[in-house]
Amino acid sequence: MKPDSTFNAVTAAKKLLREGRSGALATLMADSGDPYCSLVNVATAIDGAPLLLLSKLALHTKNILANARASLMLDERKEGDPLEGARVMLMGKCAVDSAAATANAYLRRHPEAEMFAHFTDFAFYRMEITRAHLVAGFGRIVDLGPKEILADVSDADALRDAEADAIAHMNDDHGDACRLYASKLLGAPDGEWRCVGIDPEGLELQHGRMALRLPFPQRVNAPGPLRAVLKQLAEQARRI
Repeated sequence: MKPDSTFNAVTAAKKLLREGRSGALATLMADSGDPYCSLVNVATAIDGAPLLLLSKLALHTKNILANARASLMLDERKEGDPLEGARVMLMGKCAVDSAAATANAYLRRHPEAEMFAHFTDFAFYRMEITRAHLVAGFGRIVDLGPKEILADVSDADALRDAEADAIAHMNDDHGDACRLYASKLLGAPDGEWRCVGIDPEGLELQHGRMALRLPFPQRVNAPGPLRAVLKQLAEQARRI
């Protein structure tokens, strides 16, 4: 069997990273160093770094506070044999992140967490990725570095500052466009799709627990180019 020349490991890993809403978090036991794995909900920062909301009462949090090294596995959760689906293993270190943008990014994707996110024993954590291992089928096993799967936001301060307002504007005034992006451009069932994330490389759409990644045709780093790309994509969707 010949390798698929159309396969792009970076694109595949970024899609898994942005669409993942839960994953397996592996930490090291604080007392023994033994491996410990737990299920956690996941979101992403504007650059794609994984974000977690963890309680100090949880064993995985106690482990992280003693040793920040961790691994997070995300998979595409498709029907059928899960071993035939794609998954990415992220390795790095987790640390508390008290930035307001981090909380907002997480709660947009997990609004049900609003009721306990501000309890004193809970905190948001950001995972700094040091390496990644992608398994996406036969001949599709690739090791990647952080620069390959994270978005470059070094020149995107204007977009970062405008992200929350742009997302609110899309959901409040252009909900029809979000539905068209999902149903026409991504082939998803029609529904109440909402925008939950915008970064230089694409848009995140979500309906319930289902999330989809819509890559931009070109990179954007400010509100003006963003508006142009969103209009271009909406016009494309309406022609389908």
